[in-house]
Amino acid sequence: MTITDEHPVAALFAEVVGQGPAVSALRSAARHPVHAYLFLGAEGSGTRPAARAFAAALLCPAGGCGACDICRRALAGTHPDLVVVERTGAALGVDDARRLALLAQRRPFEADRQVLVVTDVHLAVRSAPALLKTVEEPPPGTVFVLLCESVPPELVTIASRCVEVRFPPIAPGVVEAWLVARGVDPDRAAVLAEGSSGDLDRARLLAEDESFVARHDLWRSVPGRLSGEGSVAAALARDLLAAAEAAVAPLREQHAEALAGLAAESESLGERTIPGRRELLERQHREERRWRTDEIRSGLGVLARAYRDRLAHLLGTGAGGEEIERCRAACDAITQTAASLERNPNESLMLESLLVRLSGAPQGRA
Repeated sequence: MTITDEHPVAALFAEVVGQGPAVSALRSAARHPVHAYLFLGAEGSGTRPAARAFAAALLCPAGGCGACDICRRALAGTHPDLVVVERTGAALGVDDARRLALLAQRRPFEADRQVLVVTDVHLAVRSAPALLKTVEEPPPGTVFVLLCESVPPELVTIASRCVEVRFPPIAPGVVEAWLVARGVDPDRAAVLAEGSSGDLDRARLLAEDESFVARHDLWRSVPGRLSGEGSVAAALARDLLAAAEAAVAPLREQHAEALAGLAAESESLGERTIPGRRELLERQHREERRWRTDEIRSGLGVLARAYRDRLAHLLGTGAGGEEIERCRAACDAITQTAASLERNPNESLMLESLLVRLSGAPQGRA
């Protein structure tokens, strides 16, 4: 089931941008919580900060005042009765589900209840039976918050046991306004919002990436650079992939700082090893891979818009039907490539194949 409600946005949810209906629903739900919630939305849509804020509302005796020590610790992720369960491998496996089951049985340390936030539940296909058993037989005093980007068939039953709260991609205008409010030039903010794909985390990092506009322009220039020759398509595909790889640099710097901070903390405590180093490195590797994939997907979106703009121009000038159909075919090919991005390990071949197909599309500057 889906919940909706209308209440003013509290300071407790200040980090959740552009998700008014979801925030209103959670503020209402916190007054009479049930045992399990499913936050349905992509990374960067606000599910993680919303989970922390919702947990604060559930743990705070005042229902989420946003100012007390309990709220501050919950928002910071340091309250002992808020536990975030991250996957330890490429998917949320059976061992992760068993760990969750054990956590669910423990008693709260301070509050009347505990909140267990489980990330990447859409990757729990193989562990779905074990996860379902835990979620549908909750012990008293435990509230589950499952973060899920999509609901594959194997997880439909789990989803049916939860109250669903949707977090759609953040509207470009909202992202643009958010960037401008933080000092980003309006023209640059408009380009960044377009490239963020409704992901506020991505917008935040792109704002610090001075090369993003150049990458945006590179993708936008593709229609005018294609000549119909395979060698040109191959060279252009290499340029696009090199740009995507360079785009990961700001995230890698952020990850290096996090690892250095963990090392410094371990050293100050006199520990000879760094606890959690392997898990942190694995998570960072996944985030970097995801960032690269998102960069290519964002570029494909820019490329599709270039052809759509060209199509709108052709329709406005009454151009021939053949050229219009070629433009439409280009948009369809780009959409198909974007849809296959996650399951296509050979990005170079994928892009080169796409660009060869696009060579038959209109070559004017889009």
